Amino acid sequence: MSSQHPAPADHAPRTRSSASPWARLSNHLDENTDGYGPLRGTLPTGRIAMIWLAANLVVTTLLTGTLFVPGVPWATALGLILLGTLLGGAVLVLVGNMGTRTGLPTMALTKGAFGLRGSFLPVAANVVVLMGWSWVQAMLAGVTVNHVVAQTTGFSSPVLFSVLAQLVVVGLAIFGHTGIARVEPWLALVILAIMAWIFVVAFTTHPVGDFLALPADPSAGWTAVSVLDVVIATAISWTVLSAEFNRLARTQAAGVVGSAVGYTLSTTLAMALGATAIAWVVLEGGEAVPFDPTVIVEAFGAPLAVVVFLSVMATNTMVVYGMVSSVVNMVPSSRIRFLPTALVLGAISVVGATWLGLLGQFTAFLTVIGALFVPVFAVMLADYYVVHKGSYDADILRGRGGKYWYRGGVNAAAVLTWLVGAGSSLLLTYVLASPVGATIPTFAISFVLYLAWAAATRRIRTDRPVSQHLSDSTPGGGTEPEATGARR
Repeated sequence: MSSQHPAPADHAPRTRSSASPWARLSNHLDENTDGYGPLRGTLPTGRIAMIWLAANLVVTTLLTGTLFVPGVPWATALGLILLGTLLGGAVLVLVGNMGTRTGLPTMALTKGAFGLRGSFLPVAANVVVLMGWSWVQAMLAGVTVNHVVAQTTGFSSPVLFSVLAQLVVVGLAIFGHTGIARVEPWLALVILAIMAWIFVVAFTTHPVGDFLALPADPSAGWTAVSVLDVVIATAISWTVLSAEFNRLARTQAAGVVGSAVGYTLSTTLAMALGATAIAWVVLEGGEAVPFDPTVIVEAFGAPLAVVVFLSVMATNTMVVYGMVSSVVNMVPSSRIRFLPTALVLGAISVVGATWLGLLGQFTAFLTVIGALFVPVFAVMLADYYVVHKGSYDADILRGRGGKYWYRGGVNAAAVLTWLVGAGSSLLLTYVLASPVGATIPTFAISFVLYLAWAAATRRIRTDRPVSQHLSDSTPGGGTEPEATGARR
């Protein structure tokens, strides 16, 4: 889609033919709404599903499955993986649908509930979390490649291979959403084919009955509730990018069905593969070392190493893109452009990929993600679907003023609800044992608390507004960009 508004004035004098390669790429990205503002999607259901398939057929999701067995029985782990994926996936799909309806990425949509300036808080948290994801995944790719290379040649440098993996990721991410849409489906097909082969090897070596008979080990420290919490937290961790990719959908149906099918299938397959692979290692007489790719690569050989590497390429590209999109869409300013932002954040992600000690803190990392973002998404869903009846207008594109300005640009009620929700999550995780875990109660507390405030202050709309894609309108209801510096 070409831009509906003029390019920034500081770039206008140069023609496309006379511009440098840097300027041509930068202008192309901004003109195709990888810069600030809404994007009108063009992708059908199948393409959206394949993007989500590639996204979560990832080594971190696979290795998360290795955490659960033999802590809980193999069949129990598979059932909880499916249940948690469906529960968490419902939040992911609903937030993603907000992106399809408005054309905005996830963190830009937080402006509706948190305010034009209050949204800076979840944006900052999102960039930190996504940066952590990019580091973890690059490290896992590096450790895996290093394991294969060391066995073959004797050369070993996991830090070097982690950095090289992340350099490839950054190279892919700077081409924006169009590059992702082209690459992701092919990576998904290759990964699925190799995963199918691994399942065949596992079940032809040991029948399903052997996996079902594998005894649980309570000393591993896992219960059904803790497994369910981690699986839901995985979905929440992906929800920070759901609108980024569902806004590429041509229709709401394409976005909802594509993301629901793609996310559910990919997460269930990846986690089930991890649980099955580590169970197979135990059945073969090996030690169940959780969250270590070299253990299962050693068992299944180079094909699994290929899955690990390609999955990191597919997923980390989306993670880096999500970080950049969050920053670019913070404020309507022509000074924050996609390409230089991608290179700066990409450089930080490359440097951070050398911090291998983070791998030992992955479960705690997921707990932090749940505590931070479960209440954010509860507030977002309550505000959009209930308070505003499924419609944000073009005031959300403003730099200041308008109906999403609240007081000084911050909706204090949303921020307070977020803090209460995050505190509840940590309390239920580390202090008070909850029979249903921390994630579900945290979401319910945050959702109800925000709606109670909205009802008490009579902010819930009583009319039925018509939802309009924001590429069809501009702040203040006019047809031109706002004078306060909006780029589009």
